[in-house]
Amino acid sequence: MPIDVCTVSDCMTCRILVVEDEIFVATEIEHIIDDMGYETAGIAADQTSALALANQTDVALVDLNLIDGPTGIAIGRKLAQQGVSVLFMTANPSQLGEGVPGTIGVMPKPVIDQELRAAVEFAVAQHEAKNATPPRRLRLFSQGSSISA
Repeated sequence: MPIDVCTVSDCMTCRILVVEDEIFVATEIEHIIDDMGYETAGIAADQTSALALANQTDVALVDLNLIDGPTGIAIGRKLAQQGVSVLFMTANPSQLGEGVPGTIGVMPKPVIDQELRAAVEFAVAQHEAKNATPPRRLRLFSQGSSISA
């Protein structure tokens, strides 16, 4: 009986979108994603670019303040509505209040390599509806969470 299990070593179909406008940060995240064996769906620095890549994305790592302003919350909400598992990564986690419905949570920046890897693994597990332990600094949102934005 075949088992559909996505692990670091064999999951090339898990596509991760990096929504980040600081190119050096974005390319470092992309490098780590690639090193982990996942595929990067792309790097988006604004809402238009992020939403254009939505149909090619399983998981998204989303910053809040981008080239087009504080659009990260709207991006996360729209991606989640399209079935993308969204994890926010921001230096401003308080902007998310109690959270965004349908999204996983927020990892405060700066983030070290090990934390980023753990956050990516957790987000992929959430996308696949598998049990996983969240990284220590990841603040999870409840399903009924909401923000006023």
